[in-house]
Amino acid sequence: MRHLEFHRLHRIGWLRAAVLGANDGIVSTASLVIGVASAGASHEAILITGVAGLVSGAMSMAAGEFVSVSSQADTEAADIARETEELVTQPEHELEELTGIYIGRGLTPDLAKQVAVQLTEHDALGAHARDELGIIEIMNARPIQAAIASAGTFATGAALPLLVIFIAPPSITLPLVAGMSLIFLATLGGLAAKAGGANLWLGTARVAFWGALAMLATAGVGSLFGVVAA
Repeated sequence: MRHLEFHRLHRIGWLRAAVLGANDGIVSTASLVIGVASAGASHEAILITGVAGLVSGAMSMAAGEFVSVSSQADTEAADIARETEELVTQPEHELEELTGIYIGRGLTPDLAKQVAVQLTEHDALGAHARDELGIIEIMNARPIQAAIASAGTFATGAALPLLVIFIAPPSITLPLVAGMSLIFLATLGGLAAKAGGANLWLGTARVAFWGALAMLATAGVGSLFGVVAA
């Protein structure tokens, strides 16, 4: 009978970007509008502030993610290029290096040498990229994918508190945005934990905690300046 295994590691690239984007979208937009509302701004001003925060935040997330992941991709490409050159100019040294890696992982010298020779014959660059540099295909940097995922999930997350603002009566906008945003964050944390195979309650609690802290901080700033302005 064939043994089937299910692993979640292949999700780590898009899951990280998706959770970060959605979480940042909810937290930053909700915190922004709560701060403005606490300062006594009108309902229209709160909504415009939220929309502006969504657009600028999504663009910022896309640009930041693209730049950071591009830097990672450039580093990986440079390391691969160097390794390719060394495999051509110093094949014996590279074989010894690979053998040493396998000895360090617990193989006997003879077995390590056999493994290194066979992997070198099969795919020398792939073996060195994986075992020496730690670069594996499912973890490769993909700047455009990361930028699109971050911008899209940020906009989705930011749209949730904006929807609450749009439908909420002006008199209860602040508490309703805060309460619903915490529910959104808790749900996001739970879904991310489930997708990643982590503890459901821990994932839910840590996302909700930091979101609540951010909203409290901006509410305090808004109240302070609102009192001063009054």
